[in-house]
Amino acid sequence: MPDLADLYVSHPFWIWIGLAAALLAAEVATGSGWLLWPSASAGVVAVLAGFTGLPPAGALLAFASLTIVSSLLARRYMPRSLTTHAHDINDNVGRLVGHHGVAVAAFAGRAGRVFIDGKEWAAELDEGEGLAAGSRVEVVGVAGAHLRVRSA
Repeated sequence: MPDLADLYVSHPFWIWIGLAAALLAAEVATGSGWLLWPSASAGVVAVLAGFTGLPPAGALLAFASLTIVSSLLARRYMPRSLTTHAHDINDNVGRLVGHHGVAVAAFAGRAGRVFIDGKEWAAELDEGEGLAAGSRVEVVGVAGAHLRVRSA
């Protein structure tokens, strides 16, 4: 353990840069978005420890504080469009929004079935009261287990 302490005393900048790089590599591998803030905090602490001579306890406190503050601020102020996965390839229904298809049979009231992307789906009209069989439709949303469609 004394060797690690000696290494930190002689090279605090590189220890923190190494930690920042390891956290950034883990973030790139996972893509979670949560390890970006500790990585950036470790980079800031590297500058503080390397150029101001911040002691190890102060560096750990600065790292913990910066990580907590940056994570909370990012969660609070980051635009929702960056945090949601709108185009999740595993969402087989949500990915159909914007696709075009054909009404399998005439819609009874606002309910019917459509053929889109090689499959038949339950659907409801977003606007209007009826739709003839064979009419082209566009998916405008998802409502539970039904696609919301409109005439295309």
